[in-house]
Amino acid sequence: MKKISILGSGFGGIAAAIRMRARGNDVELFERLPKLGGRAQVFEKNGFIHDAGPTVITAPILFFELFELLGENLEDHLEFKPLDPWYRFYFTKNNTTFDYGPNQEHMLEQIREISVKDVDGYLRMLKESTKIFELGYEKLASRPFHKLTQMLRYGPDIIRLKGYQSVYSFVSRHIKDENLRQAFSIQPLLVGGNPFSTSSIYSLIHALEKKWGIYFCMGGTGKIVLELEKLMIRHGIKIFYNHDAERINTKGSQVSSIEFTNGKSYNFDKLICNADPLQVSTDLLKGKQVSLHNRVIEKFAKHSMGLFVIFFGTKKKYNNIAHHTIWMGPRYKALLEEIFDKHTLAEDFSVYLHRPTCTDSSFAPPNGDSFYALVPVPNLKGKYNWDEIKKEFSMKVLDALNKSIMPELNENVVDIFSMTPKDFKKDYRTPFGSGFSIAPKLLQSAWFRTHNQDDLYKNLFYVGAGTHPGAGLPGVLNSAKVVENIIYP
Repeated sequence: MKKISILGSGFGGIAAAIRMRARGNDVELFERLPKLGGRAQVFEKNGFIHDAGPTVITAPILFFELFELLGENLEDHLEFKPLDPWYRFYFTKNNTTFDYGPNQEHMLEQIREISVKDVDGYLRMLKESTKIFELGYEKLASRPFHKLTQMLRYGPDIIRLKGYQSVYSFVSRHIKDENLRQAFSIQPLLVGGNPFSTSSIYSLIHALEKKWGIYFCMGGTGKIVLELEKLMIRHGIKIFYNHDAERINTKGSQVSSIEFTNGKSYNFDKLICNADPLQVSTDLLKGKQVSLHNRVIEKFAKHSMGLFVIFFGTKKKYNNIAHHTIWMGPRYKALLEEIFDKHTLAEDFSVYLHRPTCTDSSFAPPNGDSFYALVPVPNLKGKYNWDEIKKEFSMKVLDALNKSIMPELNENVVDIFSMTPKDFKKDYRTPFGSGFSIAPKLLQSAWFRTHNQDDLYKNLFYVGAGTHPGAGLPGVLNSAKVVENIIYP
């Protein structure tokens, strides 16, 4: 039995802990905060409940696996409800909506009303997305890429599937209507990527959603964390809360122990880090040798955008608002260029709106609704004083919703608070306050990301958004599979 330490309890760390315990190891999980979950925190205010972390649940099979690994059934503890529509798009330029969901006939009917010629194009796009899914997800998502030869083996397949093109280019080959192009290319933003520079390999998301759907867990993402925490405790995983790592010690080509700010130190045989890899190399391994690969990433990597998240409740119900709404502002490409490339905060914006009370009424008092509005903004490479501008920016976003899809919002909104890129850096220690670690560009994917097994310290492993395969729930949960496949080939 090996002693394995897990540093960080985001979904990647939790999944790694469960997988290592299922292999018979002695597992210790260390979390800096008083609660597990990493970014999947829960905020409660005056009867309104808000999930702070991931809200779009795809590939729920990955959660089922974690319970099955320890001989339990997820359905004894959690209830996943399928959503329909998956997303409702609202286009401000022409005041129209488009429901993207599981009913293909309804989808084709809507597309036909918008642009007849795009019906066949959509079907071709979905077929090609399925081919990409078969390679990019089924073959590669849980496969290790810490050796260049592993990347080169699949290079011809990636070229054949035009992985060098962007997601937007992929969609535009099949779809001609601009609103539909936006609706079918926006998914990379949900994992921190610009659709105009993210590899078309990420177009597999269409097929992934088609295969497994999009779900909401009753009780929210926080309920998933709670039940996984109970699962770990039942099966002997030791959990340490309020443990803020200060230093990782090394001995030759091995990492040997973690020191914490409370003065405690713990030894291990293997260490799996769910902290951002850049934070590990610059802070926890400060003064120690770092691999050339990680130094290159530290110097040249492009990071994902920042996130401005507004949490609020309402004194009335907005039954016209779907569970997930994407409110598209007047500009698309130009806005994304300003956010990702110029790091400037534009006058206009787009919004992802989460309304959990559409599915679970427990998230708000009677006759009320719980919301969070997420706005892509520049990360902290853009020099803005978020403490000064956050109130005005919040009001600007809420006013735009008030004038469009949420009439009388200004009179009914209550209990507003927000998180800015500055908060992401402080609370989650993300480089530049980015929402999703490094951006999912082709030359920042697979082997080009931080390797799941460190190049220098062979008993140091990484899981989470900053390593392969990347951000999003399927990505971070699969990163734990990758590490398991390295340790147990």
